[in-house]
Order: sequence, then structure tokens, then C-alpha cells
Amino acid sequence: MEITNELVSQMDPFMLLSVINMKLRDFYSSLNDLCEDNDIDKSLLVSRFENINYEYSENLNQIVAK
Repeated sequence: MEITNELVSQMDPFMLLSVINMKLRDFYSSLNDLCEDNDIDKSLLVSRFENINYEYSENLNQIVAK
């Protein structure tokens, strides 16, 4: 699945969480790498997860509950 800013804005946040965590697990060593490679606005992505009380963990390289 291709990730775009439009998808980030419109997708259900929990479905987005699943897609992003899968991409981080399987293809990317950091959230920055994922955002840069897909030309995604990182602040948009982070804010979507903050709205549901989730955040990026650098140690786990996953989006996790706060």
C-alpha cells in the first residue's frame, strides 16, 4: 500500500497505525526514513497518532500507546 499525505489525513487512525507499524517493522529503520521515502509530512502523521494517544518509540521503531 502506497502511503500519501492524503491517505494519512483520511484513513481511520487505527488502520493507519497498523499500516505504519507494518511498514516500520518490514521496511524502515526509523519513522524519518519512512516519511522521507514516501514524501509524507511527519508532523501530520505524528499529530494523527497523538489524537488517539499514540506516539513513536525510537527504541521499538513502532507507534505505541502513550
